[in-house]
Amino acid sequence: MKKNLTIYSCSKCGAQFPKWTGRCLTCGAWGTISEEIPNDQLSISKIKVDKKQIIDFQQSKAQDFERLKTKISEFDRVLGGGIVIGSLILLGGAPGIGKSTLVLQISQNLKTPTFYVSGEESASQIKMRIDRLGLDYSDLKFLGENNIEKIISFIIEEKPGLVIVDSIQTLYSSELPSEAGSINQVRICTVKLLEVAKKHNIPIIIIGHVTKDGLVAGPKSLEHLVDAVLYLEETATDNFRLLRSAKNRFGSTSEIGIFNMTNNGLLEVNNPSELFLPQNQEPNSGSVITCIMEGSRPFLIEIQALATKTLFGYPQRRTSGFDANRLQMLIAVLVKRAQIPLLNQDIHLNITGGLKINETGADLAVCAAIISSLKDKKIAPETILIGEVGLGGEIRPIYQIEKRIEEAQKLKFKNIICPVIKTNKNGLVMVKNIEEAIKNLF
Repeated sequence: MKKNLTIYSCSKCGAQFPKWTGRCLTCGAWGTISEEIPNDQLSISKIKVDKKQIIDFQQSKAQDFERLKTKISEFDRVLGGGIVIGSLILLGGAPGIGKSTLVLQISQNLKTPTFYVSGEESASQIKMRIDRLGLDYSDLKFLGENNIEKIISFIIEEKPGLVIVDSIQTLYSSELPSEAGSINQVRICTVKLLEVAKKHNIPIIIIGHVTKDGLVAGPKSLEHLVDAVLYLEETATDNFRLLRSAKNRFGSTSEIGIFNMTNNGLLEVNNPSELFLPQNQEPNSGSVITCIMEGSRPFLIEIQALATKTLFGYPQRRTSGFDANRLQMLIAVLVKRAQIPLLNQDIHLNITGGLKINETGADLAVCAAIISSLKDKKIAPETILIGEVGLGGEIRPIYQIEKRIEEAQKLKFKNIICPVIKTNKNGLVMVKNIEEAIKNLF
């Protein structure tokens, strides 16, 4: 019996069905289901193989990627040293967070002919933003177009040094009948931009909007196509922005860039330690300073803890910016190894500045903050704690601890409590376990 090769697909989301329906069961759109007959598969025996396509790694030579320096050190740091020629970069973030402002500042610093393609703003709106930021637009050209085929034709004709697409959700291809912003349209437009970037060695930055859940047709479905994925995030303090890399084929994904949003655009924060440390405040119980690493950069942050007697039978554990499961483990270590009575205490832990900690170097500071709040005793402001706490109560060394110690000493911290290391520097108090750390603090 011959199989039925007819399938029905949705022009909006691309879902496929064995029979026609008036409404797509995946995206819920009406009247988007149409018949689609797939082409016969090409027989493998008929395919002609060109052996020249096979490359021997022993005969190939590695080449250094040529990069464009944007002169924005925070942006270059996240990308691994600058924009690689011929790369496709996706810049994602919530609407209004500063993506368009950042790309305009990049085009200003590069001093190269830049093509700004926008499907959602007019030339007058872009010029108003440029005037507000006080930027020079002599090397910037604007193209208000939504059709990807026309956009690529302009790019090939002009051959600019940089192309900015704002945003990818507003573009569409004439090859598909679906509307702009659908998954299929976003993918095909990105593939076409990737092809022109590689073929003509033109770096392209595409902007994508992300909702709170991050599941819209855009960045999440494009991460495997582009060379680098950057996300611009907002901190608890509205004026600051964090630039993170979720994917980078030409560098590390562990770096972070910090900017301050002002009326004159995004300004770099070269010393983030001063940003997250308390300024001109009296020390409180439960407040401890530690040093964390974001990529190759150390910076100091404040950890706050509050221990209060529970009003119910089961004590609560609340965290903001710290892993709740690790907090439970540290509390168990304090109860078992240091005999700290926490079984009838509600513990609230906060990482100031809206940061999220994903490393173990702050364990010792978290334990000290909890004990400080429980005993209602202040820790001296010139004290900093660095180290990982094991299940046996031992204080373990952490990676790049020398860099953390240097950063703490640079900011005039005189009492540095850390695990036992080979370095012999003034001001270091090396402890082997949590009990020794508690004796030195209290």
